[in-house]
Amino acid sequence: MNGIQKIKSVIVEDEAAAREVLKNYLKKYCPQIDVIDEASNIKEAVPLLHETQPQLVFLDVEMPFGNAFDVLEACKDLQFETIFVTAFSEYSLKALNQSAAYYLLKPISIEELIIAVNKVQQQLLNHDLLNRNKIIVENFKEPKHEKQQVILPTLEGFEVVMMKDIVRLKGNGNFTDLFLVDGSKKMVCRFLKHFSEILPLPFIRVHKSHIININFVKSYNKGGFITLQDEAEIEVSNTYKEDFLNKFR
Repeated sequence: MNGIQKIKSVIVEDEAAAREVLKNYLKKYCPQIDVIDEASNIKEAVPLLHETQPQLVFLDVEMPFGNAFDVLEACKDLQFETIFVTAFSEYSLKALNQSAAYYLLKPISIEELIIAVNKVQQQLLNHDLLNRNKIIVENFKEPKHEKQQVILPTLEGFEVVMMKDIVRLKGNGNFTDLFLVDGSKKMVCRFLKHFSEILPLPFIRVHKSHIININFVKSYNKGGFITLQDEAEIEVSNTYKEDFLNKFR
């Protein structure tokens, strides 16, 4: 397997039928996965994960006695990759996307499962030690958005930034250029649309190519341009103008 043995994995899922479906999919389509054990709730999962020390956990988001974030909090001393399995929940998906987590929506797509497993395998091959689980838990527990963190997938790997330090974002083809308060720029391997879906206020889209943090707005002129505190001039398109102006009324 190109230098890596089978990936020791545990499934944490409260529905027996869902566990069986996932195990069958993994056996048939993801031969690099070795499912060594499973749990049906948090009370079973936490001691099991400490005992088995897996490399990868397939983790249902909503379960009896708590949720996936409770599991990660109780296992913060462990180092493992996580693929979340979830029914749609806007709040949980935002938390996962901000943390660049891998997740699968129920019912599980075989294609998406293969993609997620391959990404985890690549992380293990690269010895990526970024503790996404820790950041996911911290974001989930932190009600103030400005104190939350965003994991940015870059060409070199990942970078972690505080939301409050992001001044603006600009679409750049298949990438997004992200401008920080210290004057630096990061090129992120995500479409701008991705950030318009996961970033809460004070971030708003003002143009098909621009998202701004309204905390950094310095001025606006009726010609349709915003000047930010870094002196960048950003055009406000008619599509987004009313929404932008409403934030200052």
